[in-house]
Amino acid sequence: AVEAAAQRRAAAAAARRTRTAAAASAPAPAPTGAALQWPANGPKTSGYGWRTHPIFGTSRFHAGIDIGAGYGAAIVAADSGVVVSADSRGGYGNTVVIDHGGGMATLYAHQSSMSVSAGQSVSRGQVIGAVGSTGYSTGPHLHFEVRVNGATRDPMNYF
Repeated sequence: AVEAAAQRRAAAAAARRTRTAAAASAPAPAPTGAALQWPANGPKTSGYGWRTHPIFGTSRFHAGIDIGAGYGAAIVAADSGVVVSADSRGGYGNTVVIDHGGGMATLYAHQSSMSVSAGQSVSRGQVIGAVGSTGYSTGPHLHFEVRVNGATRDPMNYF
């Protein structure tokens, strides 16, 4: 009975992994309206996808991109929307999430300071915070994610 339960748990875990992989590989809907605005003045320094985590040294999925920018540099909203949250989130550090409607949201992590609050409407290009190194970070940068219906997508497909 114990062995059968272990097999059922393993099968359920495999099914979850398959569903997650299928959702991640499904084509993302095209962004509505204009492309997103680049959210910080700096280059992409790390891409979306599997990589060796710079702190833990293990293979982990990087759910966004990193943009190298100096400490305190302005972070702007990639598009208009409503701030869902502006708080500290463990490894993400100080993080702002903006809902743009139509199932799309963007996430801005590792901020040194946040200048918006939950429930606030923001405009495309509006300053929402400043680049920092809070959470699991090796230096100042912006970690930026695009989420469509809750699933992360490669942000580079939206610029």
